[in-house]
Amino acid sequence: MKSRRCSRPACKHPALYTLTYVYRDSTAVLGPLATYVEPHCYDLCAAHAGRLTVPRGWDVVRLPAEPVDPVPREADDLEALANAVREAVLPPSGTEPVGQGIEVGRRGHLRVLRSSPEERGQPPS
Repeated sequence: MKSRRCSRPACKHPALYTLTYVYRDSTAVLGPLATYVEPHCYDLCAAHAGRLTVPRGWDVVRLPAEPVDPVPREADDLEALANAVREAVLPPSGTEPVGQGIEVGRRGHLRVLRSSPEERGQPPS
């Protein structure tokens, strides 16, 4: 995942805060970095967030920032997720399934299968 940069021109520092203006209330809200990039919000680094000034008559609401480094997930959880995806995508073996019907026709890569007599409740002939 690529880290987001500060929205201020020429600043190369990583963004830690998101600034949002509420024009109706003449308020600037500075809070923790938003999960998604919003078109009318500004991502700021610690230095620019600390020096934030607003127009005369406006209020600043500073929300408490979350920790910069979120709690890392357990390796076991990630491995279990990877194994579940791998099992869902890959077939259990390289052979064709057995007992799935009798092939009666083929067109290109498609096959036409008819259920075997046992599957239809009829005795084998």
